[in-house]
Amino acid sequence: MRVGEGMESVGWISAIIIGGLAGWLAGKLMEARYGIFLNIVLGIVGSVVASAILAQFHLEVVGGRLGYFVTGFLGACLLIFLARLVRR
Repeated sequence: MRVGEGMESVGWISAIIIGGLAGWLAGKLMEARYGIFLNIVLGIVGSVVASAILAQFHLEVVGGRLGYFVTGFLGACLLIFLARLVRR
């Protein structure tokens, strides 16, 4: 999956639902207290960020919705971690 390709491959509605679940799960794992809207944003933006990082190493994420969920989860965890670093 290339940057920007993720939402087209799963569709916008699926991207919102999967992004929300990925962001929520990342928030639970990282013990972050964000609302549902920010969870969705973290999941979707996290997926784009993680895909961009993987693209720099010439890696492609496959698996459709599952791949989007995994990259969204990892990216959201990364964004939460970076937000905590900035706040300190």
